[in-house]
Amino acid sequence: MTAITPFLWYDDQARQAAELYVSLFPDSRIDSVAETPDGDALVVEFTLLGRGFRAMNGGPGHPHSDAVSFQVDVDTQEELDRVWDALLADGGRPSMCGWLFDRWGVAWQVTPSMMGELMTGSGDPAANARVYEAMMRMQKLDIAALQAAAAGS
Repeated sequence: MTAITPFLWYDDQARQAAELYVSLFPDSRIDSVAETPDGDALVVEFTLLGRGFRAMNGGPGHPHSDAVSFQVDVDTQEELDRVWDALLADGGRPSMCGWLFDRWGVAWQVTPSMMGELMTGSGDPAANARVYEAMMRMQKLDIAALQAAAAGS
C-alpha cells in the first residue's frame, strides 16, 4: 500500500467543488478529470496543500455528514477569514467552534494553527478552560479573542 486518498461523493458538482477548493490553498491543483461518454465530469482528481483527493459525481442519495470533516490550520486571522468566507459563499452554513458546512454539505474546521497550544500549552487549567469557554461561544474563531482568553484578559 502506498496511499490513502479522501474520496468525496457529490450529486453532480464534483468539478465545481474541486475548483473552489484548489482556489483556496497553495500547492493545490486539478490533476485530472475523467468524463462520461457525454462529456460530463465523473471523477475529479485534485491536490490540496500537496495531498491528493478524488471527487465523484455519483448522483443523489449520499449526503455529506459532519462525521467526516477537513480541518484547515491557518496562521493569521486574515487567512482564517478568507478561507471561512470562501467556504461559506453561495449557500454554506456556519456551525460552532470553527466548523462550517460548504454549499455541498462538506464539513470543514477552520482553526488557528496555534489552537492546540492555546487549549493545552499553558499548563494552567484555568487558562485552558477560559480558551475552551471562549471557543464555545464562537462560530468563526477569533484568534485575538482566544489569545486574550488564554492570557486572562
